[in-house]
Amino acid sequence: MTTSNPSRLGFLSYLIFSSRWLQLPLYLGLIIAQSIYVVQFLRELWHLVETTLFHSGIDPAVGADSAEATIMLTVLGLIDVVMISNLLVMVIVGGYETFVSRLRLEGHPDQPEWLSHVNATVLKVKLAMAIIGISSIHLLATFIKARSMDGETIMWQILLHLTFVVSAVALAYIDKLTQPVGKHAAGH
Repeated sequence: MTTSNPSRLGFLSYLIFSSRWLQLPLYLGLIIAQSIYVVQFLRELWHLVETTLFHSGIDPAVGADSAEATIMLTVLGLIDVVMISNLLVMVIVGGYETFVSRLRLEGHPDQPEWLSHVNATVLKVKLAMAIIGISSIHLLATFIKARSMDGETIMWQILLHLTFVVSAVALAYIDKLTQPVGKHAAGH
């Protein structure tokens, strides 16, 4: 029976542990994606300003209901972009903190409250809740445009949304089952 070389095991352990840094380009890429969402938000905001102040994009023959629907859909588009951006922040900050390295933000006045107790399970549940919020915005936009959409498309969007809800409830329930008994009562 041979014993392993401790220095070789140390190097292998260090290599495996250091491989987490390979995720850094992924998080940097998500930061670039978030900047693209900022540009998209500004475009949508400009469209809203144009629509309301200059009445461009609204057919006067259609009437005020169409103008209100156009404004509402544009605002929902803005909310959608913000919610997706929030989702990106959760993935970037929470994922980096959980899987790559500590951010060392203790005591910083801008540290997000949720970051102090983030782990992979909490991050999954938060992401599921954010996806439900995004899906809700899309479903609301679908209901506003319901007259111009076919029933099958609306049905599939509702089923997809309900699938997200059931998945989030299942994740939260599994999280509750896997936690020690007193942890939820103490304010998990």
